[in-house]
Amino acid sequence: MRTVPVVIVGAGPTGLTAAALLAQYGVECLVLERWESIYPQPRAVALDDEVHRILARLGLRDEFAAISRPHRGLRLLDRNMRVLAEFRRDTASGRHGYPQGSMFDQPELEALLRRNLGRHDTVTFRGSAEVTALTQDAGGVRVDVTDTATGERESVRAAWVLGCDGASGLSRAAIGAAMQDLGFTQRWLVIDVVTEADLGQWEGVHQLSDPARAGTYMRVGRTRYRWEFQLRPDETADDYRDMARLHPLLSRWTGDIPVTELEVIRVAEYTFRAQVADQWRDRRVFLLGDAAHLTPPFIGQGMCAGLRDAMNLAWKLAGVLDGTLAETALDTYEIERRRHARAMIKLAMVIGTAMTAGGEFGNVIRRAVAPRLHLVPGLTDLATDSRTPPLRRSDLVVRPRLRRGLAGGLCPNAVIDGDRRFDDVAAGRFAVVTSVEPSTALRADIERRGAVLIIARPGSELHRWLGTGGARVAVVRPDGVVLRAGRHLLPRTINAVPAING
Repeated sequence: MRTVPVVIVGAGPTGLTAAALLAQYGVECLVLERWESIYPQPRAVALDDEVHRILARLGLRDEFAAISRPHRGLRLLDRNMRVLAEFRRDTASGRHGYPQGSMFDQPELEALLRRNLGRHDTVTFRGSAEVTALTQDAGGVRVDVTDTATGERESVRAAWVLGCDGASGLSRAAIGAAMQDLGFTQRWLVIDVVTEADLGQWEGVHQLSDPARAGTYMRVGRTRYRWEFQLRPDETADDYRDMARLHPLLSRWTGDIPVTELEVIRVAEYTFRAQVADQWRDRRVFLLGDAAHLTPPFIGQGMCAGLRDAMNLAWKLAGVLDGTLAETALDTYEIERRRHARAMIKLAMVIGTAMTAGGEFGNVIRRAVAPRLHLVPGLTDLATDSRTPPLRRSDLVVRPRLRRGLAGGLCPNAVIDGDRRFDDVAAGRFAVVTSVEPSTALRADIERRGAVLIIARPGSELHRWLGTGGARVAVVRPDGVVLRAGRHLLPRTINAVPAING
Protein backbone atom coordinates (compact mmCIF):
# COMPACT_ATOMS: atom_id res chain seq x y z
CA MET A 1 0.00 0.00 0.00
CA ARG A 2 1.43 3.35 -1.03
CA THR A 3 2.03 5.84 1.80
CA VAL A 4 1.99 9.64 1.36
CA PRO A 5 2.09 12.45 3.92
CA VAL A 6 -1.08 14.18 2.69
CA VAL A 7 -4.02 13.04 0.57
CA ILE A 8 -6.34 15.77 -0.70
CA VAL A 9 -9.83 14.61 -1.64
CA GLY A 10 -11.23 16.89 -4.33
CA ALA A 11 -9.58 19.09 -6.94
CA GLY A 12 -11.73 22.17 -6.93
CA PRO A 13 -10.13 25.54 -6.19
CA THR A 14 -9.75 24.73 -2.48
CA GLY A 15 -8.04 21.37 -2.96
CA LEU A 16 -5.76 22.62 -5.73
CA THR A 17 -4.75 25.63 -3.65
CA ALA A 18 -4.02 23.49 -0.60
CA ALA A 19 -1.85 21.15 -2.69
CA ALA A 20 0.18 24.00 -4.19
CA LEU A 21 0.70 25.69 -0.81
CA LEU A 22 1.88 22.45 0.78
CA ALA A 23 4.17 21.82 -2.18
CA GLN A 24 5.85 25.17 -1.58
CA TYR A 25 6.98 23.72 1.76
CA GLY A 26 8.16 20.52 0.10
CA VAL A 27 5.25 18.41 1.39
CA GLU A 28 4.36 15.43 -0.79
CA CYS A 29 0.64 15.37 -1.68
CA LEU A 30 -1.68 13.10 -3.62
CA VAL A 31 -4.74 14.85 -5.05
CA LEU A 32 -7.67 12.57 -5.84
CA GLU A 33 -10.49 13.90 -8.01
CA ARG A 34 -13.58 11.94 -9.01
CA TRP A 35 -13.82 13.61 -12.43
CA GLU A 36 -11.14 13.46 -15.08
CA SER A 37 -11.70 16.93 -16.52
CA ILE A 38 -12.66 20.33 -15.15
CA TYR A 39 -16.37 20.98 -14.83
CA PRO A 40 -16.91 23.30 -17.82
CA GLN A 41 -19.70 25.50 -16.48
CA PRO A 42 -19.02 28.69 -14.48
CA ARG A 43 -19.89 28.75 -10.79
CA ALA A 44 -17.90 31.18 -8.64
CA VAL A 45 -17.35 34.50 -10.41
CA ALA A 46 -15.84 36.85 -7.83
CA LEU A 47 -13.05 37.08 -5.28
CA ASP A 48 -11.57 39.84 -3.11
CA ASP A 49 -8.04 41.20 -2.81
CA GLU A 50 -7.28 39.14 0.29
CA VAL A 51 -7.83 35.98 -1.74
CA HIS A 52 -6.10 37.53 -4.76
CA ARG A 53 -3.00 37.54 -2.54
CA ILE A 54 -3.31 33.78 -2.14
CA LEU A 55 -3.34 33.25 -5.91
CA ALA A 56 -0.29 35.47 -6.21
CA ARG A 57 1.37 33.41 -3.48
CA LEU A 58 0.87 30.38 -5.74
CA GLY A 59 2.76 32.17 -8.53
CA LEU A 60 -0.38 33.00 -10.52
CA ARG A 61 -0.30 36.80 -10.26
CA ASP A 62 0.06 37.51 -13.97
CA GLU A 63 -1.95 34.52 -15.16
CA PHE A 64 -4.95 35.45 -13.02
CA ALA A 65 -4.73 39.10 -14.06
CA ALA A 66 -5.00 37.96 -17.67
CA ILE A 67 -8.32 36.13 -17.11
CA SER A 68 -9.98 38.51 -14.64
CA ARG A 69 -11.38 42.03 -14.59
CA PRO A 70 -11.76 44.46 -11.67
CA HIS A 71 -15.05 44.48 -9.79
CA ARG A 72 -16.33 48.08 -9.86
CA GLY A 73 -18.79 47.88 -6.99
CA LEU A 74 -22.54 47.52 -6.43
CA ARG A 75 -25.69 49.25 -7.61
CA LEU A 76 -29.09 48.77 -5.99
CA LEU A 77 -31.89 49.09 -8.54
CA ASP A 78 -35.65 49.31 -8.08
CA ARG A 79 -38.17 47.44 -10.22
CA ASN A 80 -38.02 50.21 -12.83
CA MET A 81 -34.21 49.94 -13.06
CA ARG A 82 -33.70 53.25 -11.31
CA VAL A 83 -30.53 53.46 -9.24
CA LEU A 84 -31.41 53.55 -5.54
CA ALA A 85 -27.82 53.55 -4.31
CA GLU A 86 -24.37 53.01 -5.71
CA PHE A 87 -21.21 51.87 -3.94
CA ARG A 88 -18.16 52.19 -6.16
CA ARG A 89 -14.91 50.35 -5.59
CA ASP A 90 -11.52 51.66 -6.58
CA THR A 91 -10.24 49.31 -9.27
CA ALA A 92 -6.62 50.30 -8.65
CA SER A 93 -4.42 48.27 -6.34
CA GLY A 94 -5.37 48.66 -2.69
CA ARG A 95 -3.73 47.72 0.61
CA HIS A 96 -3.17 44.16 -0.56
CA GLY A 97 -1.66 45.12 -3.91
CA TYR A 98 -4.65 44.11 -6.05
CA PRO A 99 -8.13 45.43 -6.93
CA GLN A 100 -10.53 45.07 -4.02
CA GLY A 101 -12.66 42.75 -6.13
CA SER A 102 -12.12 40.74 -9.31
CA MET A 103 -14.50 38.94 -11.66
CA PHE A 104 -13.48 35.71 -13.36
CA ASP A 105 -14.71 32.46 -14.90
CA GLN A 106 -14.20 29.49 -12.55
CA PRO A 107 -13.28 26.91 -15.22
CA GLU A 108 -10.50 29.23 -16.40
CA LEU A 109 -9.25 29.64 -12.83
CA GLU A 110 -9.33 25.89 -12.21
CA ALA A 111 -7.34 25.34 -15.40
CA LEU A 112 -4.68 27.73 -14.07
CA LEU A 113 -4.61 25.96 -10.73
CA ARG A 114 -4.27 22.52 -12.32
CA ARG A 115 -1.46 23.64 -14.60
CA ASN A 116 0.24 25.20 -11.61
CA LEU A 117 0.54 21.82 -9.92
CA GLY A 118 2.87 20.78 -12.74
CA ARG A 119 5.49 23.13 -11.27
CA HIS A 120 5.78 20.94 -8.18
CA ASP A 121 7.42 17.53 -8.22
CA THR A 122 5.95 16.71 -4.83
CA VAL A 123 2.31 16.79 -6.04
CA THR A 124 0.63 13.87 -7.82
CA PHE A 125 -2.76 14.52 -9.41
CA ARG A 126 -5.16 11.69 -10.26
CA GLY A 127 -8.43 12.21 -12.05
CA SER A 128 -11.18 9.57 -12.35
CA ALA A 129 -10.32 8.62 -8.77
CA GLU A 130 -13.34 8.37 -6.48
CA VAL A 131 -12.64 8.09 -2.76
CA THR A 132 -15.07 5.55 -1.29
CA ALA A 133 -13.91 5.35 2.32
CA LEU A 134 -11.65 7.00 4.90
CA THR A 135 -10.61 4.74 7.79
CA GLN A 136 -8.50 6.14 10.62
CA ASP A 137 -6.23 4.44 13.12
CA ALA A 138 -3.63 5.71 15.54
CA GLY A 139 -0.96 6.29 12.91
CA GLY A 140 -2.82 7.48 9.83
CA VAL A 141 -5.73 7.15 7.42
CA ARG A 142 -6.51 4.44 4.88
CA VAL A 143 -8.00 6.00 1.78
CA ASP A 144 -9.98 3.60 -0.43
CA VAL A 145 -10.10 4.67 -4.07
CA THR A 146 -11.97 3.40 -7.13
CA ASP A 147 -10.90 4.25 -10.66
CA THR A 148 -14.16 5.42 -12.25
CA ALA A 149 -12.91 4.56 -15.75
CA THR A 150 -11.72 0.99 -15.11
CA GLY A 151 -13.43 0.03 -11.86
CA GLU A 152 -10.08 -0.92 -10.34
CA ARG A 153 -9.86 -0.50 -6.56
CA GLU A 154 -6.89 0.30 -4.39
CA SER A 155 -5.99 1.79 -1.04
CA VAL A 156 -3.54 4.53 -0.11
CA ARG A 157 -2.26 5.33 3.34
CA ALA A 158 -1.92 8.97 4.40
CA ALA A 159 -0.63 10.69 7.50
CA TRP A 160 -3.23 13.42 6.99
CA VAL A 161 -6.30 13.88 4.77
CA LEU A 162 -7.82 17.15 3.62
CA GLY A 163 -11.47 16.77 2.65
CA CYS A 164 -12.03 19.33 -0.12
CA ASP A 165 -14.79 17.36 -1.83
CA GLY A 166 -17.65 19.82 -1.58
CA ALA A 167 -21.08 19.88 -0.02
CA SER A 168 -22.04 16.38 -1.14
CA GLY A 169 -18.65 14.71 -0.75
CA LEU A 170 -17.74 11.77 1.45
CA SER A 171 -15.32 13.45 3.84
CA ARG A 172 -17.85 15.16 6.10
CA ALA A 173 -19.80 11.95 6.68
CA ALA A 174 -16.55 10.05 7.20
CA ILE A 175 -15.73 12.10 10.30
CA GLY A 176 -19.30 12.09 11.59
CA ALA A 177 -19.82 15.80 11.03
CA ALA A 178 -23.18 17.37 10.19
CA MET A 179 -24.19 20.71 8.76
CA GLN A 180 -25.77 23.23 11.10
CA ASP A 181 -28.42 25.29 9.30
CA LEU A 182 -28.24 29.03 9.98
CA GLY A 183 -31.76 29.63 8.71
CA PHE A 184 -31.40 30.89 5.15
CA THR A 185 -32.66 28.98 2.10
CA GLN A 186 -33.57 30.53 -1.25
CA ARG A 187 -33.99 28.97 -4.69
CA TRP A 188 -32.48 30.95 -7.55
CA LEU A 189 -32.25 30.65 -11.32
CA VAL A 190 -28.67 31.11 -12.57
CA ILE A 191 -28.12 32.07 -16.21
CA ASP A 192 -24.77 32.39 -17.96
CA VAL A 193 -24.61 34.05 -21.37
CA VAL A 194 -21.87 34.65 -23.92
CA THR A 195 -22.22 37.47 -26.43
CA GLU A 196 -20.00 39.75 -28.51
CA ALA A 197 -22.68 42.44 -28.28
CA ASP A 198 -22.10 45.48 -26.10
CA LEU A 199 -24.76 45.60 -23.41
CA GLY A 200 -23.75 49.15 -22.49
CA GLN A 201 -24.20 48.52 -18.78
CA TRP A 202 -22.24 49.80 -15.81
CA GLU A 203 -19.59 47.19 -15.09
CA GLY A 204 -20.30 46.48 -11.46
CA VAL A 205 -22.83 44.20 -9.83
CA HIS A 206 -26.46 45.22 -10.32
CA GLN A 207 -28.81 44.09 -7.54
CA LEU A 208 -32.44 44.30 -8.59
CA SER A 209 -34.62 44.87 -5.51
CA ASP A 210 -37.95 43.94 -7.06
CA PRO A 211 -40.53 42.32 -4.74
CA ALA A 212 -41.96 40.46 -7.73
CA ARG A 213 -38.59 38.89 -8.53
CA ALA A 214 -35.24 39.85 -7.04
CA GLY A 215 -32.32 39.57 -9.44
CA THR A 216 -28.61 40.09 -9.92
CA TYR A 217 -26.60 40.98 -13.03
CA MET A 218 -22.85 41.19 -13.55
CA ARG A 219 -20.32 41.12 -16.34
CA VAL A 220 -17.89 38.28 -15.66
CA GLY A 221 -15.49 38.53 -18.60
CA ARG A 222 -15.04 40.15 -21.98
CA THR A 223 -17.96 38.23 -23.46
CA ARG A 224 -19.41 36.45 -20.40
CA TYR A 225 -22.39 37.65 -18.36
CA ARG A 226 -24.20 36.26 -15.32
CA TRP A 227 -27.82 36.73 -14.22
CA GLU A 228 -29.46 35.31 -11.12
CA PHE A 229 -33.20 35.53 -10.37
CA GLN A 230 -35.09 34.33 -7.35
CA LEU A 231 -37.49 31.53 -8.24
CA ARG A 232 -41.09 31.43 -7.08
CA PRO A 233 -42.27 28.37 -5.16
CA ASP A 234 -44.02 26.88 -8.19
CA GLU A 235 -41.09 27.41 -10.61
CA THR A 236 -38.03 25.40 -11.60
CA ALA A 237 -35.14 25.98 -13.98
CA ASP A 238 -36.91 23.78 -16.55
CA ASP A 239 -39.51 26.52 -16.95
CA TYR A 240 -36.79 28.74 -18.44
CA ARG A 241 -35.05 26.48 -20.93
CA ASP A 242 -36.99 28.23 -23.69
CA MET A 243 -35.59 31.62 -24.75
CA ALA A 244 -39.13 32.91 -25.06
CA ARG A 245 -39.49 32.58 -21.27
CA LEU A 246 -35.92 33.59 -20.50
CA HIS A 247 -35.60 36.71 -22.62
CA PRO A 248 -38.11 38.84 -20.66
CA LEU A 249 -35.90 38.41 -17.60
CA LEU A 250 -32.75 39.45 -19.44
CA SER A 251 -34.19 42.20 -21.60
CA ARG A 252 -33.95 44.86 -18.87
CA TRP A 253 -30.20 44.70 -19.50
CA THR A 254 -29.95 43.44 -23.09
CA GLY A 255 -32.45 45.91 -24.53
CA ASP A 256 -32.80 45.66 -28.31
CA ILE A 257 -29.98 43.13 -28.79
CA PRO A 258 -31.43 40.25 -30.84
CA VAL A 259 -31.79 36.97 -28.98
CA THR A 260 -29.77 35.35 -31.77
CA GLU A 261 -26.72 37.24 -30.48
CA LEU A 262 -27.14 35.83 -26.95
CA GLU A 263 -25.68 32.36 -26.48
CA VAL A 264 -27.05 30.80 -23.31
CA ILE A 265 -24.41 28.42 -21.98
CA ARG A 266 -26.17 27.46 -18.77
CA VAL A 267 -29.55 27.67 -17.11
CA ALA A 268 -29.53 26.04 -13.69
CA GLU A 269 -31.31 26.11 -10.37
CA TYR A 270 -29.27 26.70 -7.23
CA THR A 271 -30.47 26.58 -3.66
CA PHE A 272 -28.60 29.22 -1.70
CA ARG A 273 -27.94 27.92 1.81
CA ALA A 274 -26.26 29.14 4.97
CA GLN A 275 -24.67 26.21 6.79
CA VAL A 276 -21.58 25.44 8.86
CA ALA A 277 -20.30 21.98 9.81
CA ASP A 278 -20.47 21.23 13.53
CA GLN A 279 -16.91 19.91 13.45
CA TRP A 280 -14.11 20.50 10.95
CA ARG A 281 -11.66 17.86 12.11
CA ASP A 282 -11.55 14.34 13.43
CA ARG A 283 -8.02 13.34 14.38
CA ARG A 284 -6.18 13.23 11.03
CA VAL A 285 -8.97 14.30 8.68
CA PHE A 286 -9.83 17.98 8.08
CA LEU A 287 -12.72 19.59 6.22
CA LEU A 288 -12.12 22.57 3.94
CA GLY A 289 -14.26 24.61 1.54
CA ASP A 290 -17.87 23.62 0.86
CA ALA A 291 -17.39 20.45 2.88
CA ALA A 292 -17.18 22.71 5.95
CA HIS A 293 -19.42 25.67 5.08
CA LEU A 294 -21.98 26.93 2.57
CA THR A 295 -22.87 30.59 2.07
CA PRO A 296 -25.38 32.59 0.06
CA PRO A 297 -23.53 34.36 -2.76
CA PHE A 298 -24.52 37.96 -2.03
CA ILE A 299 -21.03 39.12 -1.00
CA GLY A 300 -19.09 36.75 -3.27
CA GLN A 301 -17.36 34.79 -0.49
CA GLY A 302 -18.16 31.14 -1.27
CA MET A 303 -14.96 30.15 -3.03
CA CYS A 304 -12.98 32.76 -1.09
CA ALA A 305 -13.74 30.99 2.18
CA GLY A 306 -12.33 27.72 0.84
CA LEU A 307 -9.07 29.33 -0.27
CA ARG A 308 -8.80 31.01 3.13
CA ASP A 309 -9.18 27.56 4.73
CA ALA A 310 -6.32 26.23 2.62
CA MET A 311 -4.08 29.21 3.40
CA ASN A 312 -4.76 28.90 7.13
CA LEU A 313 -4.07 25.17 7.37
CA ALA A 314 -1.26 24.52 4.87
CA TRP A 315 1.63 26.19 6.71
CA LYS A 316 0.56 24.69 10.04
CA LEU A 317 0.40 21.18 8.60
CA ALA A 318 3.78 21.67 6.92
CA GLY A 319 5.25 22.73 10.26
CA VAL A 320 3.85 19.68 12.02
CA LEU A 321 5.17 17.36 9.32
CA ASP A 322 8.71 18.74 9.50
CA GLY A 323 8.69 18.85 13.30
CA THR A 324 8.97 22.61 13.77
CA LEU A 325 5.42 22.98 15.10
CA ALA A 326 3.70 20.91 17.75
CA GLU A 327 0.68 18.96 16.56
CA THR A 328 -1.47 21.12 18.83
CA ALA A 329 -0.98 23.95 16.29
CA LEU A 330 -3.53 22.13 14.11
CA ASP A 331 -6.19 22.74 16.76
CA THR A 332 -6.12 26.41 15.81
CA TYR A 333 -7.46 25.71 12.29
CA GLU A 334 -11.09 25.22 13.30
CA ILE A 335 -10.86 27.75 16.14
CA GLU A 336 -9.76 30.47 13.72
CA ARG A 337 -11.60 29.58 10.54
CA ARG A 338 -14.98 28.43 11.82
CA ARG A 339 -15.91 31.69 13.50
CA HIS A 340 -14.56 33.73 10.57
CA ALA A 341 -16.54 31.69 8.03
CA ARG A 342 -19.67 31.96 10.17
CA ALA A 343 -19.29 35.75 10.40
CA MET A 344 -19.02 36.06 6.62
CA ILE A 345 -22.04 33.79 6.11
CA LYS A 346 -24.06 35.89 8.54
CA LEU A 347 -23.06 39.04 6.65
CA ALA A 348 -24.16 37.45 3.36
CA MET A 349 -27.49 36.55 4.96
CA VAL A 350 -28.03 40.12 6.17
CA ILE A 351 -27.14 41.61 2.79
CA GLY A 352 -29.28 39.08 0.94
CA THR A 353 -32.27 39.67 3.18
CA ALA A 354 -31.93 43.46 2.97
CA MET A 355 -31.85 43.37 -0.84
CA THR A 356 -34.47 40.71 -1.54
CA ALA A 357 -36.89 40.27 1.35
CA GLY A 358 -39.98 42.02 2.62
CA GLY A 359 -42.18 41.96 -0.45
CA GLU A 360 -43.86 45.23 -1.36
CA PHE A 361 -43.27 46.68 2.11
CA GLY A 362 -39.56 45.90 1.86
CA ASN A 363 -39.48 47.58 -1.53
CA VAL A 364 -41.04 50.75 -0.08
CA ILE A 365 -38.42 50.81 2.69
CA ARG A 366 -35.56 50.29 0.23
CA ARG A 367 -36.88 53.02 -2.05
CA ALA A 368 -37.00 55.45 0.88
CA VAL A 369 -33.76 54.49 2.61
CA ALA A 370 -31.31 53.41 -0.11
CA PRO A 371 -30.88 56.83 -1.79
CA ARG A 372 -29.83 58.27 1.60
CA LEU A 373 -27.36 55.57 2.60
CA HIS A 374 -24.42 57.64 1.37
CA LEU A 375 -25.28 60.24 4.04
CA VAL A 376 -24.48 57.75 6.84
CA PRO A 377 -20.87 58.40 7.94
CA GLY A 378 -18.60 55.51 7.06
CA LEU A 379 -21.30 53.39 5.41
CA THR A 380 -19.90 53.71 1.89
CA ASP A 381 -16.49 52.62 3.14
CA LEU A 382 -18.10 49.71 4.96
CA ALA A 383 -19.98 48.63 1.83
CA THR A 384 -16.94 48.76 -0.42
CA ASP A 385 -14.11 47.78 1.94
CA SER A 386 -12.96 44.23 1.19
CA ARG A 387 -11.38 43.67 4.61
CA THR A 388 -12.83 40.74 6.53
CA PRO A 389 -13.00 40.30 10.33
CA PRO A 390 -9.84 39.40 12.26
CA LEU A 391 -9.38 35.83 13.41
CA ARG A 392 -10.38 35.01 16.96
CA ARG A 393 -7.89 34.36 19.74
CA SER A 394 -5.96 31.09 19.56
CA ASP A 395 -2.51 29.77 20.40
CA LEU A 396 -1.40 31.42 17.16
CA VAL A 397 -3.37 34.66 17.53
CA VAL A 398 -2.27 36.35 20.74
CA ARG A 399 -4.13 39.52 21.64
CA PRO A 400 -5.55 41.23 24.73
CA ARG A 401 -9.11 40.31 25.59
CA LEU A 402 -10.30 43.89 26.03
CA ARG A 403 -8.91 45.48 22.88
CA ARG A 404 -8.54 44.28 19.33
CA GLY A 405 -5.29 45.76 18.03
CA LEU A 406 -3.59 44.21 15.00
CA ALA A 407 -3.45 40.54 16.07
CA GLY A 408 -5.68 38.28 13.98
CA GLY A 409 -5.84 40.69 11.04
CA LEU A 410 -3.83 40.59 7.84
CA CYS A 411 -0.64 42.55 7.43
CA PRO A 412 -1.05 44.76 4.33
CA ASN A 413 0.85 43.68 1.26
CA ALA A 414 2.71 46.97 1.34
CA VAL A 415 5.43 48.13 -1.06
CA ILE A 416 8.74 47.73 0.77
CA ASP A 417 11.56 47.96 -1.74
CA GLY A 418 10.94 49.42 -5.18
CA ASP A 419 8.30 47.18 -6.73
CA ARG A 420 8.69 44.45 -4.10
CA ARG A 421 5.85 44.00 -1.67
CA PHE A 422 5.58 42.41 1.75
CA ASP A 423 4.52 39.02 0.34
CA ASP A 424 7.51 38.96 -2.02
CA VAL A 425 9.91 39.60 0.85
CA ALA A 426 8.25 37.34 3.45
CA ALA A 427 7.84 34.55 0.85
CA GLY A 428 5.73 32.31 3.07
CA ARG A 429 7.89 32.68 6.18
CA PHE A 430 7.35 34.30 9.54
CA ALA A 431 8.16 38.00 9.52
CA VAL A 432 8.93 40.51 12.23
CA VAL A 433 7.75 43.97 11.17
CA THR A 434 9.10 46.69 13.43
CA SER A 435 9.65 50.43 13.57
CA VAL A 436 12.26 49.82 16.30
CA GLU A 437 15.81 49.05 15.23
CA PRO A 438 16.62 45.68 16.84
CA SER A 439 19.73 45.01 18.86
CA THR A 440 22.41 42.78 17.40
CA ALA A 441 21.29 39.93 19.66
CA LEU A 442 17.61 40.24 18.66
CA ARG A 443 18.51 40.46 14.99
CA ALA A 444 20.56 37.26 15.32
CA ASP A 445 17.69 35.52 17.12
CA ILE A 446 15.25 36.46 14.35
CA GLU A 447 17.65 35.13 11.71
CA ARG A 448 18.25 31.94 13.72
CA ARG A 449 14.53 31.24 13.67
CA GLY A 450 14.43 31.65 9.91
CA ALA A 451 12.13 34.65 10.09
CA VAL A 452 12.33 37.77 7.94
CA LEU A 453 13.09 41.12 9.56
CA ILE A 454 11.30 44.06 7.94
CA ILE A 455 12.01 47.57 9.23
CA ALA A 456 8.98 49.87 8.94
CA ARG A 457 10.58 53.22 8.12
CA PRO A 458 8.84 56.45 9.21
CA GLY A 459 6.29 57.52 6.62
CA SER A 460 6.03 54.06 5.06
CA GLU A 461 2.76 52.18 4.69
CA LEU A 462 3.85 49.57 7.21
CA HIS A 463 4.81 52.27 9.70
CA ARG A 464 1.36 53.84 9.38
CA TRP A 465 -0.26 50.41 9.68
CA LEU A 466 1.57 49.67 12.94
CA GLY A 467 0.39 53.02 14.23
CA THR A 468 -3.27 52.17 13.59
CA GLY A 469 -2.93 49.39 16.13
CA GLY A 470 -0.87 51.39 18.60
CA ALA A 471 2.07 49.05 17.94
CA ARG A 472 5.70 49.34 16.99
CA VAL A 473 6.29 45.66 16.27
CA ALA A 474 4.20 42.84 14.81
CA VAL A 475 4.96 39.16 14.35
CA VAL A 476 3.35 38.06 11.08
CA ARG A 477 2.61 34.40 10.33
CA PRO A 478 3.36 32.67 7.00
CA ASP A 479 -0.27 33.21 5.95
CA GLY A 480 0.02 36.98 6.47
CA VAL A 481 -2.00 36.99 9.72
CA VAL A 482 -0.59 38.92 12.67
CA LEU A 483 0.28 36.52 15.48
CA ARG A 484 0.91 39.28 18.01
CA ALA A 485 1.70 42.98 18.10
CA GLY A 486 2.98 45.35 20.75
CA ARG A 487 4.93 48.42 21.65
CA HIS A 488 8.27 46.83 22.44
CA LEU A 489 10.68 44.61 20.51
CA LEU A 490 11.73 42.23 23.27
CA PRO A 491 13.03 38.63 23.40
CA ARG A 492 9.55 37.42 24.40
CA THR A 493 8.18 38.98 21.20
CA ILE A 494 10.65 37.01 19.11
CA ASN A 495 9.83 33.86 21.08
CA ALA A 496 6.41 33.95 19.40
CA VAL A 497 8.16 32.90 16.18
CA PRO A 498 8.49 29.11 15.93
CA ALA A 499 11.58 27.94 14.06
CA ILE A 500 9.32 26.66 11.29
CA ASN A 501 11.55 28.11 8.58
CA GLY A 502 14.83 26.81 9.91
